[in-house]
Amino acid sequence: MSNFKPFGDLTGGKLLLATFVLALANFMVVVDTTIANVSIPHITGSLAVSSSQGTWVVTSYAVAEAICVPLTGWLAGRFGTVRTFATCLAGFTIFSIFCGLSTSLEMLVACRIGQGLFGGPLMPLSQTLLMRIYPPEKHAQAMGLWAMTTVVGPVIGPILGGWISDNMSWHWIFFINIPVGILCVLGTLKLLKPAETKTLHEKIDLVGLILLIISVGSLQLMLDLGHERDWFSNPFVTGLGITALIGFIVFIIWEATEKNPIVNVKIFRHLGYSVAVLTLAFGFGAFFGSIVLIPQWLQTNMGYTATWAGYLTATMGFGSITMSPVVAKLSTKVDPRALASFGLFLLGGVTLMRAFWTNEADFMTLALPQILQGFGVPFFFIPLNSIALSCVNSSEMASAAGLMSFVRTIGGAIGASLSVTIWDDHAKISRSEIVSNLHAQPTVNELMSQGFSYEGAIAQISSLVDKETLTMAADHVFLVFALVFLVGAMIIWLCPKPKAVDTSQVH
Repeated sequence: MSNFKPFGDLTGGKLLLATFVLALANFMVVVDTTIANVSIPHITGSLAVSSSQGTWVVTSYAVAEAICVPLTGWLAGRFGTVRTFATCLAGFTIFSIFCGLSTSLEMLVACRIGQGLFGGPLMPLSQTLLMRIYPPEKHAQAMGLWAMTTVVGPVIGPILGGWISDNMSWHWIFFINIPVGILCVLGTLKLLKPAETKTLHEKIDLVGLILLIISVGSLQLMLDLGHERDWFSNPFVTGLGITALIGFIVFIIWEATEKNPIVNVKIFRHLGYSVAVLTLAFGFGAFFGSIVLIPQWLQTNMGYTATWAGYLTATMGFGSITMSPVVAKLSTKVDPRALASFGLFLLGGVTLMRAFWTNEADFMTLALPQILQGFGVPFFFIPLNSIALSCVNSSEMASAAGLMSFVRTIGGAIGASLSVTIWDDHAKISRSEIVSNLHAQPTVNELMSQGFSYEGAIAQISSLVDKETLTMAADHVFLVFALVFLVGAMIIWLCPKPKAVDTSQVH
């Protein structure tokens, strides 16, 4: 039997309400990472700026979030987990209001930075608090609920953002956070105070913080600008890459030797945690890269509107919602390494199915891999989170969750950049190969006999070649990502068999 004792009277209905508050807060932040993506055309048109400038709306949030996520452990230790969570919720909501009220790109980008800084710690802190308010034997179920909101959020975001921007105004993609944020702040203060952690009045590691900002900021900017500026053939992108690499090396050395580090990199001494986080980076990179590529390919090649591309992507949500509680229960009875490996193999198989897509594919052909992927994601996501957090001490929980979210964020950013870059580069190679083997004259003659001009016939053939090359390139990207998933499925077996959680460490 577990020695776990509930915090105060946090049982029954109050425990369910506290769980709902944590899940809702996590869902709000996850949705906000993708909700602005499809709204950029509306934002740039309204603020009279170029589309390339508009991407800073997304980039500024991502950079700020990536910087703040690994600070979660230090913030929770310095100010208390619940207090930090409530403050970040309040700050996120306030900056959401300012984002919605923005009248210039500069103001919007500044407010998005504020939103990212406060939003970054919310995801790992919601995870940490769920682990604190539930007994060890219920941790897998709690992670199941948390994982469901984390996986479904990026799918719902683009649909919600597109619908709001088309039918209302882009300002409302930020204003919808207000009632949710207020509800979560009040719920946190009312229900979660008994789960507060002890605070340690440590000095801030200023050198570590500066190194973190420089290295993460440089990496994120390199990933965002690399494709647009032809990667390392551009001196500025090369400089960003070198700065990020040197910055990370110096940062890790500094934090490993610092007495009161701002990021506790020593957590990686736990082999199980390190292997689980590495596997998560591989899996989430390939997963997020696919999420970025599929809507673009659907709209470019298949004639889908943004809304219908969103609907097709969203079919993944059904499987995730269905399987999350099932996988959470299985995690208590089956070796979580086997579950994670099965999930990654399934995702690899699904991605391999996509590698055979053609321009003639109908809706169900395209939707089937999405539906199957939805069933596979909880198998990969929930066990990896459980393995990672079960390998660390309770005092390291917030730091571990923060570092895991950071690695997942960076893995997703790298996956997104790789998908777009490989897609574009392979499209050029495929086009060159098709054109070199193309005997177009008979087709030109046939089209001209049907009333096309010579230029019109050539344009028609060129358009067909472009569509074919983009599909061939997308298939190539899916083949690469299928291999990444399979590598992840094998890496997880380097992890020692997870032990039962020591109930004495929960507090």
